[in-house]
Amino acid sequence: MTANTHLLTEEALVDLRREFHEYPEPGWREFWTTVHIVEELERLGIDQIHVGGDALDPAERLGVPDQEELSEWYERAASRTDRTDVLERVAGGHTGVVAVVERGEGPTVGLRVDIDALPITESSSENHEPAAAGFRSENEGYMHACGHDSHITFGLGTLQTVIENDFSGTFKVFFQPSEELLGGGKPMATGPHIDDVDYLIGTHVGLDYPTGTVIAGLDEVLAFSRFDVTFTGESAHAGFAPNEGRNAVQALATATNDIFGIPRHRDGSTRVNVGELNSENAANVIADKATAKVEVRGESNELLEYMRESLHRRIDAAAEAHGCEAETELIGEGIREDSDEELVDLVAEIASGVDGVSPVHRRRSAGASEDVTYLMRAVKDNGGRATYVGIGSDSPSGHHTSTFDVDEDCLLIGVSVLSETVLDLLS
Repeated sequence: MTANTHLLTEEALVDLRREFHEYPEPGWREFWTTVHIVEELERLGIDQIHVGGDALDPAERLGVPDQEELSEWYERAASRTDRTDVLERVAGGHTGVVAVVERGEGPTVGLRVDIDALPITESSSENHEPAAAGFRSENEGYMHACGHDSHITFGLGTLQTVIENDFSGTFKVFFQPSEELLGGGKPMATGPHIDDVDYLIGTHVGLDYPTGTVIAGLDEVLAFSRFDVTFTGESAHAGFAPNEGRNAVQALATATNDIFGIPRHRDGSTRVNVGELNSENAANVIADKATAKVEVRGESNELLEYMRESLHRRIDAAAEAHGCEAETELIGEGIREDSDEELVDLVAEIASGVDGVSPVHRRRSAGASEDVTYLMRAVKDNGGRATYVGIGSDSPSGHHTSTFDVDEDCLLIGVSVLSETVLDLLS
């Protein structure tokens, strides 16, 4: 079956992507983003729109900011929209949407797209297209530096294309919050809308593949855990009585050095990093508190567990050595789950017939971490199939940089590939 993708103009997709690019919001603070997605779904006539706590399992959220920060972002969003009916449902960081279209008997197909932005200040250079064309981020210090504005557009564009074609079955689009924190995938996977999904498609734009490239199955997504680490000691005067203190900075410094020394594993690739080391004590005060953000990754779920255990041992040992206490809080996590051969074959076949697509790769390594894998695992555990599709896009710089941008020609390509795949599965 060939989707009638000409119902959507490239100009309409570009306009939609730029609207979301202009107002980026980070994980669990996507208040306006959620509202605007709902408004677009209403415009399409979607009658099953599940928001916030109805879209995912709130108890499984990871890395939710404190109430003060949530309130700040909520008020920003409230000043931009009069849709208090939707805002009230997402208060407290209950962002995200699931759109459902049911048309009788048939399979259930799901498409997952992520919606959050990154804490990166966007370039204001005249050579940066969003700045030159007037859709640079209005939220200074935050930007869509990983293409999630394009992903939202893929989701809405695919939904519009699918509902304007004949099919039998159910189509669901998961607009997932907080992917960058790896905090939103698991709550969507344990939420109320995944159990009946027979086929799930995840997607990502760019990844250093040029415009026109399609990867039918992005694999080798690194399993991942991120922690907030806090060392607590006892303060003292650094000159008068240093012996009376228990130095949290010393404990953190020891732990940092030891964490980077975790041996690599013969069974596959592992990663570790320590960032945002912080202590607000003055130079003449023995530090009673020091914090850091730490992440570990593994090529397999087993290698991730090896890295996690090694990390905790070193943190605990450093705390004990310096008479401190250590606390670790899990704030983000993703697992390894690869694409199914059946769906890889289908996407590759369909993409080969889409205008503007060349080349098509059946499988390539994703090379990073993602929490779409939780939804993929949930679908496969229920007997379904899943794949993670890459849509190539030229960019002036890499992901997570201040000058990242997408080639907007990728938008229609992405919608065409995804919608034709969904309609084939629903035929």
